[in-house]
Amino acid sequence: GTGYVGLVTGACLSEMGNHVMCLDVDPAKIQILHDGGIPIHEPGLLEVVRRNVAAGRLEFTTDVARSVAHGTIQFIAVGTPPDEDGSADLQYVTAAARNIGRLMTDFKVVVDKSTVPVGTADKVRSAIADELARRDLGSMEFAVCSNPEFLKEGAAVNDFMRPDRVVVGAEDERAILLMKALYQPFVRNRDRLLITDVRSAEFIKYAANAMLATRISFMNELSRLAERVGADIEMVRIGIGSDPRIGTQFLYPGAGYGGSCFPKDVKALARTSAEHGLPARLLNAVEAVNDEQKLVLVDKIVAKYGEDLSGKTFAMWGLAFKPNTDDMREAPSRVVIAELLQRGAKVQAYDPVAVEEAQRVMGDWAGLSFSTGAMAALEGAHALVIVTEWKEFRTPDFDAMREAVQDRVVFDGRNLYEPALIRGFGL
Repeated sequence: GTGYVGLVTGACLSEMGNHVMCLDVDPAKIQILHDGGIPIHEPGLLEVVRRNVAAGRLEFTTDVARSVAHGTIQFIAVGTPPDEDGSADLQYVTAAARNIGRLMTDFKVVVDKSTVPVGTADKVRSAIADELARRDLGSMEFAVCSNPEFLKEGAAVNDFMRPDRVVVGAEDERAILLMKALYQPFVRNRDRLLITDVRSAEFIKYAANAMLATRISFMNELSRLAERVGADIEMVRIGIGSDPRIGTQFLYPGAGYGGSCFPKDVKALARTSAEHGLPARLLNAVEAVNDEQKLVLVDKIVAKYGEDLSGKTFAMWGLAFKPNTDDMREAPSRVVIAELLQRGAKVQAYDPVAVEEAQRVMGDWAGLSFSTGAMAALEGAHALVIVTEWKEFRTPDFDAMREAVQDRVVFDGRNLYEPALIRGFGL
């Protein structure tokens, strides 16, 4: 898999001198990589890819047999999208495992890098063993590990090169030695390598994402209450974040979380809990709060203009679910845009990097257009809606904003601006 996780992993491992071959079944992705580009937006990644391709340490292929023959360590970094019931869809993981078992001719360490539910390593092990048995190679040795990724989109290269922890779930001694050798260059300054059993490693990834999602939903729920009682949620955030037991990370209220990890991982962990007879009350609440939070901006717009938004045009700054990425998966902007269009409004949207991806997923939505710049999106708009906190939105030309926005109204979904400052500019 040469998606977000696979490409970052492959590129960063090759940066440390490893010979890496990245496989993908999508010829279009591999062609982009062969042409010197990358199929995702991730700061710093393109330079790492190009440097290691030029050095001969990083290759790309659609040839499954070639990729299985290439590596002693086989990373499975394919997608695990949510199934209809919220559980992780493991069809791509098991397909990768079967291909490895079908084609391997010597000892392999098969590493689950994709975010997968507890027990997936057992399924991968069984799939490989089944394929080896079909080939009368049941005695051939292999090991299965769990090595979850903890990469923040927008900072993934730095996260991989300077990890705060590397978790490896393994029970096979040979596999543990190989994985330690692989990651030793990344943890030389301080030993941050945590060796666990396989199931604990699988669980750690879901637990981490669920915890971060919980912090976001907790602050979003508090932000609604703070508004009702007349408190400043920014002051509240600073006040509680100063407590070292709480800290400042993931305490920023906004338009709700999105992306490829938090939504599906919270769902998948709740589903796992239900399958084992435990009601996931807190996880379900986290998800419910997030779903509601994506509508808070819409509620504010309706409170200002009424349910019928016919004849109104809204500029939208920010489409990606967070800055420094073009990822539109579960992005709050998609919910806000859909609700505004449904009420008869038009939306002129701008994002520094995600416009092309947004056009791919929403390009045929009637009433939605895409602008080439932040100020261009304001032309003819009655109000501005801010959904993603890109740096270029933090200190815009407020005088030009006032002149461009017809009703001089800003719906600030990320608390970018002090209300007194905005009002001082006549907005």
